[in-house]
This record gives sequence, structure tokens and C-alpha cells, in this order.
Amino acid sequence: MSNAFVNPLARKQPGVIEAARRIKSWTRDLLAIDDATIVSVNELACHLPGCPPRETVILVMAGPNDTRQFSIHKAMADVTFEDVRQVVVNIQDSA
Repeated sequence: MSNAFVNPLARKQPGVIEAARRIKSWTRDLLAIDDATIVSVNELACHLPGCPPRETVILVMAGPNDTRQFSIHKAMADVTFEDVRQVVVNIQDSA
């Protein structure tokens, strides 16, 4: 486990907002969802043994009883379209 303190209130690094928008757009396209469905993208610190220090979490909230979560073990800036496609396909295949 890392002893480094990660301040959740610290200013975001440049490009994080653009990365979140890009990931949201890819998620909407891959899942064919409309603008009424909420898509939230966040970068979290991961403190589990063997886990990369950052993970990107995508929440898709279509209604009060319809929330899906996707996790990619990379910083938001490093997430690619293929990463998003892979987690979406894996979740859909397991449903």
C-alpha cells in the first residue's frame, strides 16, 4: 500500500475535464444511450495491493433502479476508446 497522501480536493491536472468528456462520449456511443441518462466519470485512488495507483470509474444511471458501474485500472488521461469498449462488452456479455 502506498503511503502517499492523495488529496481528493486538489486541483485536477490539465486535461482531466477533456478526458472525462471523451470517456462519457465513448460510453454513450457504445451503449447507445440518450442525453437523459446520466454518465459520471471519476478518477479514484486505489489502495489495494497490486492495484494501479489510479482507476477510472464510469457510472451509467438510467433510473433509480438502473445503475451500472465500469472500472478501468488506469488514470483518466490514459484511458482509450478500446479500454472503454472492452469493459462495456465484458459487462454486457456477463448480463
